[in-house]
Amino acid sequence: MPNSCPRRSPATPVPVLAGLTVIICLFSSVSPVIGWRPWPNQQPTNNTTDLLFGGSKKYEGSSEFVHLRYHMGPVLTANITVHTIWYGTWQKSQKRIIRGFLNSISAVDVKAPSVAGWWKTVQLYTDQTGANISRTVVLGEEKNDRFYSHGKSLTRLSIQSVIKSAVTARTKPLPVNPKSGLYLLLTSDDVYMQDFCGQVCGFHYFTFPSIVGYTLPYAWVGNSAKLCPGICAYPFAVPVYMPGFKPMKSPNSDVGVDGMISVIAHEIAELATNPLVNAWYAGQDPCFPTEIADLCEGIYGTGGGGSYTGQLLDGHDGATYNMNGVGRRFLVQWVWNPVLNYCSGPNALDQ
Repeated sequence: MPNSCPRRSPATPVPVLAGLTVIICLFSSVSPVIGWRPWPNQQPTNNTTDLLFGGSKKYEGSSEFVHLRYHMGPVLTANITVHTIWYGTWQKSQKRIIRGFLNSISAVDVKAPSVAGWWKTVQLYTDQTGANISRTVVLGEEKNDRFYSHGKSLTRLSIQSVIKSAVTARTKPLPVNPKSGLYLLLTSDDVYMQDFCGQVCGFHYFTFPSIVGYTLPYAWVGNSAKLCPGICAYPFAVPVYMPGFKPMKSPNSDVGVDGMISVIAHEIAELATNPLVNAWYAGQDPCFPTEIADLCEGIYGTGGGGSYTGQLLDGHDGATYNMNGVGRRFLVQWVWNPVLNYCSGPNALDQ
């Protein structure tokens, strides 16, 4: 992160609280809001029993330990448009899986438990006027960066330059939509991101006007298939320090991309409820917020916690999933329910 505060653009002013957050975070040299790791702060261990039972399997009921608060910042109440940047080499089949998930968020007439049912929990969050997160999430424009314009090794800051290139391209630039647009940068399995695999599988933040020219909420998610599938595509791949554990079969026959789906869901849910890092989160420090998906990392079904995913569904083909989408199945982590005060999802057994 730069050590000076970015200048604001008159066309896209940063709210006061967001500006203060930027100043605080920049001067403390803090990275963007990181998201998703199978077991946060869990160091490799030879004791697989600790991995199985170290965390309560009823973590989703531990409401007394969670103090999620609203910090008066904006949330995405207008119809949400996801603009995707495909960075690197992507197969058409891989793009179809991810588009299928994004199209499923607002889909109707999908068999329960559905992705749209999962999004209903995100919709429960409101802004200071009482307006809820939008029900509608649609695919926007897409940009292909198949020639790795910024190289195969990216940093958190260089991501913003990739986004700038996409919105200022001479041909077919991505539209600039600060109020209801989300910019999703997806890197292929041969691209390394700063802290990828060791600390993060995805993160979100917002662009700086001094770099991009606008304040745009964005998320990055990488394909871990070659670098660390056991970390970022769990449970479809298993870490080397968990010998004897058998990976589950991915529902769309692509371990890396099926693993990405849950991380993408994680980041979109947090972008909707905390786009400028000054809305919904737990903890006292806006530079290190614990957000609605962070609270439920690794929980995909009733009883989930630690490395135990919870109760899931098995297809006739042996694939594991917990939600139905438009013509596809997905495994998506739960998010924190502000009404129930615990993690919940459409496949919960106690619904």
